[in-house]
Amino acid sequence: MGLKVWLDNKLVDEADARISVFDHGLLYGDGVFEGIRVYNRRIFELEVHIKRLFESAKAIRLVMPMTKDKLIGAVEKTTAANGIIDGYIRLLVTRGVGTLGLNPLICENGRLIIIADNIQLYPEELYEKGMKVVSATTVRNHPLAIPPQVKSLNYLNSILAKIEALDSDVPEAVLYNHEGYVAEATADNVFIVKDGVVYTPPVEAGALEGITRGIVFRLAKEEKLEVVEKNLTRFDLYVCDEFFLTGTAAEVIGIVEIDGRIIGDGRPGPITHLLRKKFFQYAHGKKS
Repeated sequence: MGLKVWLDNKLVDEADARISVFDHGLLYGDGVFEGIRVYNRRIFELEVHIKRLFESAKAIRLVMPMTKDKLIGAVEKTTAANGIIDGYIRLLVTRGVGTLGLNPLICENGRLIIIADNIQLYPEELYEKGMKVVSATTVRNHPLAIPPQVKSLNYLNSILAKIEALDSDVPEAVLYNHEGYVAEATADNVFIVKDGVVYTPPVEAGALEGITRGIVFRLAKEEKLEVVEKNLTRFDLYVCDEFFLTGTAAEVIGIVEIDGRIIGDGRPGPITHLLRKKFFQYAHGKKS
């Protein structure tokens, strides 16, 4: 039996979840989205994700098709209808149906789509052994072009970097901004550890203000770790003691090689292991 998908204001069979070819989300990538995890039937940080979705929409002057409370209800109904125990929700809003022209102001009401399904971004082996990455030649979008805080449907910047990673036979790539500083991976935030201190690029460098990033930031401080936001260079990644990524789908995953340079002893380090464990406990509602 197929999935139930929320389309606009109701659940429909996935085969019936159709949108117009004139929808500006399709024609121009004009819209916003969120990715949300489900752990043991609990929708993780739902209100925080909804808040960020509304902020993204406001930033691009997209009128949301329903209130926050109704949207939360729609997400909960979609998740329940698909019997999701541990899974992933993709929540997106397009500008709506317009014409072949660029004018967004003539679009009809925004289209709401909610998909809830199972997901495993990376195999468990990568979490245990660590992942290899490369530096992308694709430059992160300039903040003056579109703020990194906006989770836009237009993901071409990350897609081009992802192609570079796959061409190099690795799963992920790191993007740098126009000044040469580390921004983020294709869909995850970057953290490194050097001499016991945890570092991550600031939002101003082109990093999405990730929800998982914020949680890991807090968990690290609870463990009495020093956490610093600062501009990081490629050299910093090459010589760090530990390197890990955080994201809704990826959670916390260690990086053991970048551009052929081995990180640490070639295995996920102790702080990476600690923060992955703490995040798992937090996400699943377990005490330390």
